[in-house]
Formats: sequence, C-alpha cells, structure tokens
Amino acid sequence: MYSLVRPLLFRLEPERAHALALAGLRAVGKLPPLCSLVCKLWGAGEHPVHLWGLRFRNPVGLAAGYDKDALAWRGLACLGFGHIEVGTVTPLPQPGNPRPRLFRLPAQQALINRMGFPGRGADFVAQQLAGSRPSGVVLGVNIGKNKATPNARAADDYRLLVRRFAPLADYLAVNVSSPNTEGLRRLQARRTLEDLLRAVLAERDAVRQVPLLVKLSPDLSPQQLDDALDALLAAGVDGVIATNTTVSREGVPEHWQKEAGGLSGAPLAARSTAFIRAIHTRAPSLPIIGVGGILTPEDALAKLEAGASLVQVFTGLVYAGPTLPRRIVAALP
Repeated sequence: MYSLVRPLLFRLEPERAHALALAGLRAVGKLPPLCSLVCKLWGAGEHPVHLWGLRFRNPVGLAAGYDKDALAWRGLACLGFGHIEVGTVTPLPQPGNPRPRLFRLPAQQALINRMGFPGRGADFVAQQLAGSRPSGVVLGVNIGKNKATPNARAADDYRLLVRRFAPLADYLAVNVSSPNTEGLRRLQARRTLEDLLRAVLAERDAVRQVPLLVKLSPDLSPQQLDDALDALLAAGVDGVIATNTTVSREGVPEHWQKEAGGLSGAPLAARSTAFIRAIHTRAPSLPIIGVGGILTPEDALAKLEAGASLVQVFTGLVYAGPTLPRRIVAALP
C-alpha cells in the first residue's frame, strides 16, 4: 500500500507531506477501531527489552524530530513501536528556520533538514501528553534550548524542561547535537557538557528520577567523543543516543554539497554504526540507543551488533514506510 501512496506524497513539498502524515496518524490515535486495524495490518510484534527499569515491548523506536509537538504519538504507537521519542521541545514556542528547510534526496534515500527546533513550546506539548497513554509503549521526550537562549544560560532552559516533563515521560533526552541551532553543538565540549548535565541531573533528582540520556553528534572527532563520554560518565547520565544528523555530505551529489542542514538516511548509516561501536568500546556500561540510516532490518541489526540496546527510525519511515518496524522486529534473532 505504501508503494502506491509514496509517489503521491513525494509530489508534495516535504513539510506539507509530513504534516499530512501526522494529521492522519493523529486521527488514527483518536479512533480505537482504526488503531486496532492499523496495528493488525502494520504493527510490530513483541521482542521485549528491559532497560532502565522499563519494559520495551521491542527494541524499535521512533526518533525525535518526527513528531515534534506530540501531535500524533498515540497514532504512531499503533504501529507497534517499543518506544516513541517526541520533540525536540523547547521552553517557549519558536518558528524555527526559514522555509524551505527540509529536502528529499530520493536517489540516496536521504533527507537534509535545517528545521531549527520549530515547535509550539513546552506547555503545548505537555497538554498533548496528558491524559490516556497507549498501552505498552515507552514515551521519551527530547529537550532543547530556545534559539534565543545563550549557551551560558542553557542550563536554565533544560532544567525548566526537566521540571515540566519528568512527571510525564518515561525518559528524557538532552539534545546538544543538532546542527541547526547556532552554537548548540558547542555544549558537547567536556567541561561545558559536564556542568550542564550536573545541573540537569540535580533538577531531575529533585522532581522524578526518570532515565536521562544525551544525544550526540556523529561529527565529533575521536578526541571530542572521548571528552564527551568522560563528561557523560562523570555526570552519571543513564544512556546515550547515537547519533544526530551529520553536516558531512559524503555520499551525496555535488549539487547538495552546499545545502545547509543535517543529513540523515542511508548516507549516515555506516558513520553512525561506527560511532556506536566506538562508544560501546570506550564506555561499555553506557546503554546506547542507535539511530541513523536505518532503512532495512539489516541496518538495525548492524547497530544492535555494534553495541546498541535499542534503535530508532525516522528517515526510514519516509522511504520504507510504516511496515519498517514490523520487518525489523521479525528479523531479530
């Protein structure tokens, strides 16, 4: 069915197509009979993973960025994801970067985005998360600072978001690695990151001790990665998400080389898997959620074999369709 729908969606501007998909999934989440039908047709099965005191019904999750404002997460749960990560959420609403800011590269099965954390803000997202919860799905909230907040005051934004979402989420993910908010990636420097995480963890401990993860950039050098991992281990975070999008343009045609934004999809697959392997070798006690270029079950298995405990998809849904989680779970040993 998706092979018939995709050409129609790809005729639309990417953000418009994505908005339509979210609207449809939001409707699915509001209609239990339709949700049951979607689950029967496309939903992933059980393959439980126990981590951080949580039970994930399978290791396949939805990455942050797909449902930024938590509009459709209940409908997305009908696809059988083991976990869904909404966001990135900022304290205040913000428009993000000017359009166009999302581009498809079909031949490469990739996307370039320079969204810049557009969203309706923490209060709106909290309203979407309140109320009934789909059974069996773990909910993560990815948090980031507002563009207008200087890095010197970034901890204030993250602490506010922890206060808002620790009571609502099963885990929180600190985003310091998007390439689309100017200066954000500088928060990954060792001392800066450690100070930020100690402040955020202190806030978390005062509110509700949900697992706290950090999402890292695949563009860190080996030394920068070592420094970031030292900061994560010293602060005592619960896990790492590897990886965000890349500013590298390896594997894409020349006319895309100067297009600003983060690259995701197939060209990121090997890079993110190598990054996961490096983290697992360097810090084997740190659980990893692997994300980046998962378009087939084999891509997911490669990340699990490299050391990830869970995986997430985003661009893979755009190109492979809603049966991707089911096919990954079916391929698990």
